[in-house]
Amino acid sequence: MTSAVTTDTSARPGYGQLLRTPRALGFVLPGFAARLPFGMLTISILLLVQHTTGSYGSAGIVAAVTGVSMALCAPVMGNLTDRFGQSAVLTPVVLVHSAAVSTLVALALLGAPVWALALAAVPAGASVPQVGPMVRARWAARLEGSPLLPTAAAFESVTDEFTFVVGPVLATALCTGIHPAAGLVTEAALTLAGGLVFAAQRATQPTVHTRAAGDEKRASALSFAGLRVLIVAFLGIGAVFGGMQVSLAAFSNEIGNPGANGLLYGVFAAGNMIAGIACGAIAWKISPRRRLLLGYAGLTLAASVLWTAHSVILLGALGLLVGLCIAPALITGYTMIESLIPANARTEAFTWLTGAVAFGQATAVTLAGRLTDAHGSSYGFLVPMAGTALALVTLLALRAKLAPKAPSRIINSSAQAAQPAPADSSGRVNQRGLGHRVPVTVD
Repeated sequence: MTSAVTTDTSARPGYGQLLRTPRALGFVLPGFAARLPFGMLTISILLLVQHTTGSYGSAGIVAAVTGVSMALCAPVMGNLTDRFGQSAVLTPVVLVHSAAVSTLVALALLGAPVWALALAAVPAGASVPQVGPMVRARWAARLEGSPLLPTAAAFESVTDEFTFVVGPVLATALCTGIHPAAGLVTEAALTLAGGLVFAAQRATQPTVHTRAAGDEKRASALSFAGLRVLIVAFLGIGAVFGGMQVSLAAFSNEIGNPGANGLLYGVFAAGNMIAGIACGAIAWKISPRRRLLLGYAGLTLAASVLWTAHSVILLGALGLLVGLCIAPALITGYTMIESLIPANARTEAFTWLTGAVAFGQATAVTLAGRLTDAHGSSYGFLVPMAGTALALVTLLALRAKLAPKAPSRIINSSAQAAQPAPADSSGRVNQRGLGHRVPVTVD
């Protein structure tokens, strides 16, 4: 099990310094391999089911069932992970996921009806391994209280965005160049291999906080008001992703250039990646709460003008701006988990946020699809505007819930003072083990 490590913070926090954290690459690399399939799943289902049924509507239903079941089950998986450990949960999950996806592939190729495919999509989505939250939990455990923690959040955001860019491209190439089922088959194989390798890295997984007899039951992450506020914010971010996907595709079809969809969404994703890289390289002087409020206000403003675009150049520029505004809000939200949620519930907290994005995306896809069918792409862009505006109002009204709880950042000081100070992997004494207080920046 891992413990917080001593990190040299004399230099400005950066990605090179982050990746030099002892044993970091041991979970970062297999973690990337295990989460890449997540970006392949939806598009692979769409292409396979459309091929076998001849209907994009049927393919959309199956893909939506997968997304909703994942969003609903992700927090359950996170809760189990905090209780029993990452390896104990991840190993059976990747086995179940591979079997479920294989069953879905077989049913599709055998010409099963849509209801049967949708039924098979439930376990396929419910068993999507939450590797991203698990990697974030490992960073939080190893960098607790370190200035490198926001850098780690930025690094993970960029990794997620890279997954969402590369995954669909790889899946499309496999499905169109080899076989319509090749995307899902590869997704299942990569999930199994990458997940098992990641699960084997037991030395860096967060400590499992067991409960002694007579202790109070561990509180769910959802019982903390700060997390509930962040969930609303992440639902709004999911609305941006879902609304952009549908509306950009509809806009491209309206102008008679379907190929522009890939370019426009690529520019949007590039803005997210660029901002994510920049966020990790900046030594912030303002509190995370204020950064979140300012960043979300910028995101809402940018999303509110998307509906006015009537040319590829203008829409590309606005999409880039929206992408640039998403990363600061997304990264800051993930970073705040360390100060809002106890260590024994953080993986669950991360999965709630991941599930919120997925649920917001699924809802936005449905709403934007109806609006674009009835009125055109301009109306579809109203979904990101409405989603972010409602979330911003919630953030402003409940911003007090996002203040870090300083006492929770002191980990059993009196008890630890009587124990030897732990050493990090290099043999140096970790001064945090002596029960020192962790400085907290507040507004």
